[in-house]
Amino acid sequence: MKGDVDAYIAAAPIAVQPQLRQLRTTIRRAAPKAVEKVSYGIPFYEYHGRLIYFAAFKKHVGIYPAGDDAEELKEYLSGRSTLRFPIGQPMPLVRITRLVKRRVKEKEAKAGKPR
Repeated sequence: MKGDVDAYIAAAPIAVQPQLRQLRTTIRRAAPKAVEKVSYGIPFYEYHGRLIYFAAFKKHVGIYPAGDDAEELKEYLSGRSTLRFPIGQPMPLVRITRLVKRRVKEKEAKAGKPR
């Protein structure tokens, strides 16, 4: 629900809000059919299942799950499938867009839907 994500962003520290808005816009453009929701207290996008989450932390903004194809974002990879972007630093939005689009295609393929 859009209002819940608005509330999440509004409740985040001022310093991280611009990055959260950038991620939200980037994800929505890359996955326009995804439904925006909040789960586990953080924003996520549903498209043939759980597509992607994002969240604010003390020193970074995280994206989950990055999936196995996050190779081009490996400098931000923490663990197997978490991407961490330092607060106040530019995010690689073009690469994030490609990641989200790949996840959309994966979800469509698993659901048996044409692209």
